[in-house]
Amino acid sequence: QDGLKQCLAEFRQQLAWVERLDVTLGPVADPVSQSASTSDGVDPENDFQREMSFYRQAQAAVLEALPRLRKLQVPTRRPDDYFAEMAKSDQQMQKIRQKLKSKQEAMERSEKAKQLRAMRKYGKKVQVEVLQRRQKEKKNMLNAVKKYQKGLSDKLDFLDEEQTSSQGNKKGNASQRTKKGPNAKRRYKNQKFGFGGKKKGSKWNTKESFNDVSSFQSKVAHNKGTGKGGRGGKGGKKALNKRPGKRARQKMKNRAR
Repeated sequence: QDGLKQCLAEFRQQLAWVERLDVTLGPVADPVSQSASTSDGVDPENDFQREMSFYRQAQAAVLEALPRLRKLQVPTRRPDDYFAEMAKSDQQMQKIRQKLKSKQEAMERSEKAKQLRAMRKYGKKVQVEVLQRRQKEKKNMLNAVKKYQKGLSDKLDFLDEEQTSSQGNKKGNASQRTKKGPNAKRRYKNQKFGFGGKKKGSKWNTKESFNDVSSFQSKVAHNKGTGKGGRGGKGGKKALNKRPGKRARQKMKNRAR
């Protein structure tokens, strides 16, 4: 207590108020409750209530000190041409900006990596479930086949299930194809050339075509005709072999050089 009194006596120096600028007041009245909140009504454990008490007390000090400063002709507003140098240099602020930017980029990379890990984990889980289901179906089918082979069961339901599953896949693919339809190139060719008829197997012989020899010509088949390509024609064998041989062509090239 003696030390506190000594400090208080040191604070109470005989100076003008403009040199001390000390204002001791209670908090300003609360605009909601229209009453000044005292220190007894403030809960020290409530951070919001405590900070509001400090704010209202500072507000009351400002309302008390401003008129007194204006009365003493002390300016309270900063002039427009006031220049205040920053406590930190531009280089230091640039370093701080770069550090904040790098920290933000690191957080974004970490978030993306976390999302990728989650997606991979989910994809792996789905893949494992699909493999387990296939293994289970295969095991059930093998057990059913063994029972049927041993004569323990006379049901062939597993074959029906397999056929229905394959048919379902085929129907699904066919429905996808029909829904998709032909592309633009196929539609243009269909419009230009038409759909035509049956192509596959159209050149196969039948019993009637095999026995029909009305269009057979022996002279043409055995090269006995009197045309240009036949033996009795004007050309003969020379007409059939108009192009010179390889050696003759090579000699002609050498002569040309």
